[in-house]
Amino acid sequence: MRIAVLGAGAVGGTLAALLARAGHEVSGTARGANLEAIRSGGLQLTGGWGSFTAHIQVEPVLTSRPELAILATKAQDAAGALRDSAAALDGVPVLVVQNGLGGLRVAHETLPGSPLLGGLALFAASYLSPGQVTVTGANPLILGAGPGASAGLLADVAEVLRVALPVEVTPDIDGAQWTKLLINHVNALPAITGLSVQEVVADARLIRVMTASMRETVRLARRLGVRFGTVQGVSGGILNLIGIAPLWLGAAFPRLLARRMGDVPNPGSTLQSIRRGRLTEIDFLNGAVVAAARERGLESPVNSAIVDLVHEVERTGRFFPADEVAKRVPVSRSR
Repeated sequence: MRIAVLGAGAVGGTLAALLARAGHEVSGTARGANLEAIRSGGLQLTGGWGSFTAHIQVEPVLTSRPELAILATKAQDAAGALRDSAAALDGVPVLVVQNGLGGLRVAHETLPGSPLLGGLALFAASYLSPGQVTVTGANPLILGAGPGASAGLLADVAEVLRVALPVEVTPDIDGAQWTKLLINHVNALPAITGLSVQEVVADARLIRVMTASMRETVRLARRLGVRFGTVQGVSGGILNLIGIAPLWLGAAFPRLLARRMGDVPNPGSTLQSIRRGRLTEIDFLNGAVVAAARERGLESPVNSAIVDLVHEVERTGRFFPADEVAKRVPVSRSR
């Protein structure tokens, strides 16, 4: 199958390399040094799914029409990437694989004639350097139907992708995305402090802030009628408990997530963006909680303060010590 991957970074690069290794005709989009590295030396994949160099055609925008497109850019780059390649994508099924909320809505607004699928990458991958990606956690890709997608299309795409990597299908991609959003709450505090996820969770002040952001998100989701899906063994029942438990007890959840990461310090994707001098996805992670609350006239003071701190680090390049984070985030006022 002719498959185009928009955004050959950590997630997109992993998918592109695995699909090429499985025998599909893969093209992609990239920019800057990454574009030149893939053109000259191929896309090099290492780690959990073995080592492989994929020689794929990459351009700044798509120049030919694929049979399936995978949108794997950072969330803040999604609308622009789709607009730039819209001529090649109109009517083509698009799988949106992104963190946070709102990716399917953005894709539907930009490509109203394309059937859409939602995807959650549970595998962990790092963009080491231009043209090089390593898989640190060989976990599945979750798929669900989005606007305009039939059950048949979902089944067909899942079958195509299963040749390359493990795939799970969910009947409720929205609920699964909210669960993944909770899991991704481990990303913000490393970006604010410059510490790894494991170091953040080991700090009593920081884990209290992290747990408070998760509790606030669960409580908002329940008010919105969200039914959390099961992702990485994390069920809706577990998350609902976070919404009612005291912070000291709810902290067991981020500790569990950190233990699953192992002993190698994990910076999280948001801190990785900071270190590369790029804008982060924070507005689509904790910021998605703030936006969802605001749309309904509600407040989310913990997540709002966290988003502001990440943006301050983006602007200044200065990380915050734990004491200052604890002072700036209104945990005591979270209800």
